[in-house]
Amino acid sequence: MSIVAMQGELPVKLVDKPWGRTDLPPPFTAPDGRQIGEIWFEPPPALPELLVKYIFTSDKLSVQVHPSDTQTLERGLGKQGKEECWFVIAAEPGGQLGIGFREPISHEAMRAAALDGSIEEKLVWHDVKPGDFFYIPANTVHAIGAGVTVVEVQQNSDITYRLYDYGRPRELHLDDGIAVSLGEVYDLSRWHKHVGEHGNAALVDGPYFRLDRLEGVPGGDLAARYGDRPVLVAPLKGEVHIAGEVIAPGGCALAMGLGRASFADDGLALVMQPV
Repeated sequence: MSIVAMQGELPVKLVDKPWGRTDLPPPFTAPDGRQIGEIWFEPPPALPELLVKYIFTSDKLSVQVHPSDTQTLERGLGKQGKEECWFVIAAEPGGQLGIGFREPISHEAMRAAALDGSIEEKLVWHDVKPGDFFYIPANTVHAIGAGVTVVEVQQNSDITYRLYDYGRPRELHLDDGIAVSLGEVYDLSRWHKHVGEHGNAALVDGPYFRLDRLEGVPGGDLAARYGDRPVLVAPLKGEVHIAGEVIAPGGCALAMGLGRASFADDGLALVMQPV
């Protein structure tokens, strides 16, 4: 298969969720009668390590946690750890993300709080607005609140342990989840930043992937950091052209090198690749 044939827009998967939306924000459209919570972009063979999603919420997600690669390898599950990050695209008034605990908590107290529902109140809920960015290391207990739209970039793993789900009739995973959870305060100064309307911003640089918010055409420093290796590109404003294909905001595409994508001078995009 030629390089050109390998490039282009990724197939999408619409995922129904009990906390999803029937009225997705532009440019997305929910099929009639479906409550869409996530849009997944199918990882291409050239970059199987990364999964990119849009997440739309009308209600709170479960309080949950993900294991690390080391923990899944120890359990014989292969390299299935999950570190992820969120770039906030839109937020209604009162939109929040719950990350980490207000104060250190033991596993015994965490289990009791998950069982009686008070774990929700023990999380720190951060008010968010467009441009907010949060990195979520493995073992960090977290939840996404209602009225928030984020782009999520993550290790390509589907292992999620639910600790509390507001009484919804879905399976919980208390034993597995508590075992890998850190009962710690989230280091906001290390893992959070706010990105302004203009300019470039380096959001993640390892250990599993790198991620940048780019304005306009990539400069020399960014081009050197990403090199002539495959990248994923998700336009936020303006179109990106890859191998003769137009990628509009709301899409995500593979380019076999940053220099193989043409960016709008006044556009905004997320670019990412495994480390």
